[in-house]
Order: sequence, then structure tokens, then C-alpha cells
Amino acid sequence: MDIAHSLSEIEAQVGRLSPMQKFLLGTDGSVTQILEAITGSQVVIRTREQKIIPADPATAEHLGIAPTDPVNYRVVEIKTLASGEVLIYAVSHTPIGRLSAEFRDDLMKADIPIGRIIQNHRIEARREILEARVSPATDEEGRIFSIGKHEPLLSRQYRIIHKGEPLIFIKEQFPYNRFLDERRVVVQTPSRLHLTLIDMHGGSGRVDGGVGITLDEPGILLEVRGSPELEVNGCDSATRERIMDTARMVLDGLKIGGSVAVTVRENVPSHIGLGSGSQVMLAAARGIAEVYGRQVTVKDLALLIGRGGTSGIGTAAFEHGGFIIDGGHAFGKDREKYGFRPSAASRGVRPPPVIVHHEFPPDWRILLATPCIPAGASGSTELDIFRTYCPVPVEEVRALCHEILMRMLPGIVERDLDLFGSSVNAIQGLGFKKVELSLQPDEVPALLETVRSAGAAGAGMSSFGPTIYAIGDTGMQEIQKAAQIFMDEHGGGSTLLTSARNSGALVRTA
Repeated sequence: MDIAHSLSEIEAQVGRLSPMQKFLLGTDGSVTQILEAITGSQVVIRTREQKIIPADPATAEHLGIAPTDPVNYRVVEIKTLASGEVLIYAVSHTPIGRLSAEFRDDLMKADIPIGRIIQNHRIEARREILEARVSPATDEEGRIFSIGKHEPLLSRQYRIIHKGEPLIFIKEQFPYNRFLDERRVVVQTPSRLHLTLIDMHGGSGRVDGGVGITLDEPGILLEVRGSPELEVNGCDSATRERIMDTARMVLDGLKIGGSVAVTVRENVPSHIGLGSGSQVMLAAARGIAEVYGRQVTVKDLALLIGRGGTSGIGTAAFEHGGFIIDGGHAFGKDREKYGFRPSAASRGVRPPPVIVHHEFPPDWRILLATPCIPAGASGSTELDIFRTYCPVPVEEVRALCHEILMRMLPGIVERDLDLFGSSVNAIQGLGFKKVELSLQPDEVPALLETVRSAGAAGAGMSSFGPTIYAIGDTGMQEIQKAAQIFMDEHGGGSTLLTSARNSGALVRTA
């Protein structure tokens, strides 16, 4: 293969590769020896799995053997002895029929590097690289390397050739954010459901308040590194402008004498009710602060970039995860807030206090259904809605508070799905959530009724929509199917079956 061409293609997908990364992807030498030279410490092998299996057709083709011929299947982690950090994850297939008895004995002994076995037996061999590529990390690969799901993984496939025949077929992987020659910060942040604003009347002397659930998926993944000039890559133009604005506010506000380059690896669409705006801004802000070694709290970052001025759910989801209720803001003349405004129009207002933070039951499943209809309200439209429909009747605020305190919260604490679900259903007809739903196209309330009829314990609209969520435990695939059929018949849409995330953003320096 043309390794230079493959490396160029990888760089087109993920950005610049360091010389060391290129060397690891393209070398025909012993990887363990190279790693010891790079790290300056002893490298060891941990065998995760080893057994003799029949070769599948693809493996047989790579090795030039017949399908079902026996091969030694070996999965290893190459780690530093001192820290135990996994540097490379490797899977190898070796045809048993081509091995001497001595070589086979050493290969079957756990934790001996293949390169060392070849050296010990004085085998003359060469490495033939077949492929070099990049792919997103799975959950399992994320656990192996202690990185976030969907972070880029670099990998290569190659054969060790001996006497003109393939002796071993190997696949090696390592994270893109390893073996770099510059400091990078990776931030992976969850999305959230915004169940309702609590008090949009303000007569008690407080206003806002919110209830929300942090989601495991979808999420936002981005990288930040120092740069002579501000640049943002890997996202649509609207997200790019949002991150550029965020970066300018953070760089100026923290008096950082430099700039950054931000690369978005994974994103959540804007204005569908999942809080992508707050999350991508907080992720960028946190990454910038970390790159330049500034220790700034999440709340101070939110204040700096103008988030959390109405609902604190996005900020709390970023910081804590789980099920969240915030306590709103002091309201009235000469107090923290005066007037009804969304978060985007409430700059200079600190995020509200979190008054409830509780684990959301991990066995409860959450279905997201996003119909193909106009995006939820934002900007001046959202501001006009607040001005037009607030204050809401105080009687509805009281009923909503009672519903949250005496039904929703006990449902969470006692893990009573039916109680919690019925409370979710009830709040759709109270307070500002009733206003939000009343402004939706007919498809949204009809979709709500569809998922409830299909068996959801509870269902509602997140924020200004149009995403609908449904909560249950068993039978969620049938509910997902019903939602998709409905949307297919009414202009299309997408579904995602996920769960809650009981932790906040993952921040890692590479």
C-alpha cells in the first residue's frame, strides 16, 4: 500500500498527525522496541485473550490459508510497566500449520511480544502493511484506552512475511490523542432533556427554575489546542460561529495571551430541544481554560459566556449529570432578574443553584423522537414568546410545584417508574410547558400520544422541541417502532434509544 497516501487521507479526516504517529503507523520494525524508545520506560504485554479458532474467510485470505484452518487468535495490550497505560491494543492471527513447535510454544505463552519471539528464534521476516485508517472508538475501546466513546482511533493492519508466506496477520490500534507533539484537551459532554421551567410567574420573588435529565447519547466531542490564530473545524457554520464567539469571550475574559484551534468530532443538531448550544459552548470554554492551565469553575465559565441565565439544567448536566432541579433566580426590581427572558437573552446572570441532584435509574430507558418539522424556537422568536406568555397563572405554578415535589421526586427516589411517568405526563399541561406545546405543529402532540399509546410510562417534549422523549423499561423497541412509523407517515424523522448519564462532562488532557 501507499502509506504516505493513507496518512494524508487520515489527516484530511482528523487533522495533523505527529511524526511519531506517522512512524507507528508506517514502521516495519518491532513495535515494542519503538515504544520503549518513545516512552523511555519498559513496555510489557498483557494478554487479554488467546485461543485456537478456525480462520474466518477474511483472515484466511490475509494469511493465504483455507477458511476454517486453525489459527492462534491473540488479543494483547501493550502497556508501560511503570504506569500501566495502554499504548497499543493488538489482535493477531497466526496459522498453526506454519509454526515450528518451539515458536508455537513461545507464542502460546502469555505476555511475550511477537517481535521478541521472532528475534529469539532468529527468524528472518519482513512486515507488509495492508491498511492504515481512522475510526471512532467503541464503548469497549474507550474503556481499554481510558478515552471517550467516539474519540478517533488510529489503526493499521499488516502481515509478517516469512519465507514468502504470511506468518502472522496483525491489527494494531491507538488513540489519535496519543503520541502527540503538542498539548490538546479533549472534552466530551452529554446532551440533556429539559422537562420544564417551574415558575414563570415570579410572584414569590423567584423566577425560572428547571427540571432536567442528562442523556448518555447523543453527545458532543471536541478537541482544543493552542494556536497562533483562532480556528474552528469539523462542524456546520452556525456551530462554528457559536464556538468562535465563545472562544473570543473566554480568551478575552481570562486575559489569555494566545488563541486556540477547536476541532468538533461529534455534535448534536441545534434547536431540537437537547441543549446543544449550551453544551458546545461550555465544552469549548472548558477546553480553552484547560489548554492554558486556568482553573475556572463551570458556573464561572457559564457566566462568562452567557449561559444559565434562565435554566441551570445545561450547566448542571455539564458539571454533574443525572436528574437535576435548579432553584431559579431572585426576581424583581433591583434583584438578579427583572423580566422574563430565555438564557440566551440573560447575559450577566449567574447560573441558578442546583437544589436537587439525584441518580436517574440506570435501567430506565429513554427514547428520543425528533420529527422533521421546523426547529424549536430560538433567538428573537423565543424572546417574544417569553414576553407574550409570561407571567403564567400562579395557580398553574403551584400545581406544577406540587406535581414535582410530591410525585416526580418520589418517583425518582423510590424508582417508581409508573409514578414518575405519570408525573411527566401531567406536567405537559401545566405552566410554561403548556405554552411551549401549544405553539407546536399538530404532529408533535400527536407523536406524544402515539408513544404513550404504545406503552411509554411517560412522555413529553424537551424544551421548545421538536424532540419528544418517552421513558420506560421494557418494550421500548416497540415504542421506538411506533414513533418511527408515525414520523414516516408525517414527513419523516429519527429516533434514538438511549439512557440517562449520571456523570457530567469528560475532560482529558492528551
